[in-house]
Amino acid sequence: MSEAMTNLKVRLREVQDLRQAEAILYWDMATYLPSEAGAERGRQMSLLSRLAHEQFTADTTGELLAAAEAAAESPEDQAVVRITRRDFDRASCLPAAFVERATAHYSTLHGRWAKARPTADFAAVADGLARSLDLAREESSYFPGAAHVMDPLIAGSDYGFTAATVRRVFAELRAELTPLVEAVCSQAPADASCLHQHYPRAAQLAFGETVAGAFGYDFGRGRQDLTHHPFMIRLGAHDVRITTRVDENFLAEALFSTWHETGHALYEQGIDPTLDGTPLLDGASSAVHESQSRLWENLVSRSRGFWEWAYPLLQADFPKQLGGVSLDTFYRAINAVERGLIRVEADELTYNLHVMIRFDLECALLEGSLAVRDLPEAWHARYQSDLGLRAPDDRDGVMQDVHWYGGRIGGCFQGYTLGNIMSAQFYQAACAAVPGIPAGISRGEFAPLHTWLREHLYHAGRRRDPLDLLRDATGSDLDHAPYVRYLRDKFTALYGL
Repeated sequence: MSEAMTNLKVRLREVQDLRQAEAILYWDMATYLPSEAGAERGRQMSLLSRLAHEQFTADTTGELLAAAEAAAESPEDQAVVRITRRDFDRASCLPAAFVERATAHYSTLHGRWAKARPTADFAAVADGLARSLDLAREESSYFPGAAHVMDPLIAGSDYGFTAATVRRVFAELRAELTPLVEAVCSQAPADASCLHQHYPRAAQLAFGETVAGAFGYDFGRGRQDLTHHPFMIRLGAHDVRITTRVDENFLAEALFSTWHETGHALYEQGIDPTLDGTPLLDGASSAVHESQSRLWENLVSRSRGFWEWAYPLLQADFPKQLGGVSLDTFYRAINAVERGLIRVEADELTYNLHVMIRFDLECALLEGSLAVRDLPEAWHARYQSDLGLRAPDDRDGVMQDVHWYGGRIGGCFQGYTLGNIMSAQFYQAACAAVPGIPAGISRGEFAPLHTWLREHLYHAGRRRDPLDLLRDATGSDLDHAPYVRYLRDKFTALYGL
């Protein structure tokens, strides 16, 4: 490695350490922070955010990067300088004072949201949300020339996509999903009563973690904790944590949240450790990351084969609740399709409608055609028109997701549906390469799938751009056909269509 590359990597590691220190504070804020400590935590996080931003965008970093660009010879070094240049140019457009203001605001608003949501007190966060909208527009304004105000925000999390491409993909997918949702929901609903019994918290957490370990999650480099809204977070190359939430009267929430976040964590733990200290130690994009959480949560954990292995183990842990419940009944219960209000509890078939609602509302807010004061009613109207439901209050309406109250408005929700589409493409490619994967899952053998994903996806980190990574791993561009085929085959069989 040249001296120029060595010097650049020293600088990049310092920036990474600052950002990971901020991430530790965020993890604590979202798990165990005392309710009155939000303001001071926001100050601490904003300081670290500003220091990392200033360090990364300083003239010295630019000079080190320029020297490294001239000296990079190996493919890995070339990837480091390519991604660093992209991040540096983007970050340099944002003033350090803006980054500090935004971080402090989002941290403070997160605390207000956590206190206000249980009582559905939208008025307590409305002014903060309006401020977040102003910040999102301001952030976008630092990237002139974009075709849509959302484009710079999308580029920050899903490089290669724009508002126009997302809208096109969503319209095509919606046209396929809507009639299938209508057909399934016209059938008699599946009996999911077996899930709505008393399941002690500790036993739920233990079972979820046992399966996470079987998938390949390394608890020596991670841990699970409780939170309001489940998330995965990387605090270091060897510290990748997951969180969940537990409803003792509903079995599915904690289990599938745990396995969803495990999918994210498997990705992070599978990145080449030699990339530590560089911007390449990260997932390729929000959508690619989401493809892994949804793959393990749905294509694996909601499959019949998975439960042929896992259900006897679950029955052994909960004999009173499930001893008399057949595998067929349980399988239909965990795949029950029902129009609902809560995105994170939505079934596979209706889930994307929730995402599309949020994306459309974000666009309307950013375009100025929707005011924050009118957002709760706009939310209710879209749920009424798209899902035939209206939340009884704002707790399960516009306040249900943490995203707008703990971060930027715009550029995050599209990744969920794009990730769903990619998940089917990655799984199809893995099974084509290793035909024994489905049969292995039914025996509790997850290493063949995990190994293929690690080799073809995880190990690369950000070495390759998202759409290039997808193309290299699957031989195809983004294509919703495998995802629609998977959903149609599964739910046609389940509901006898």
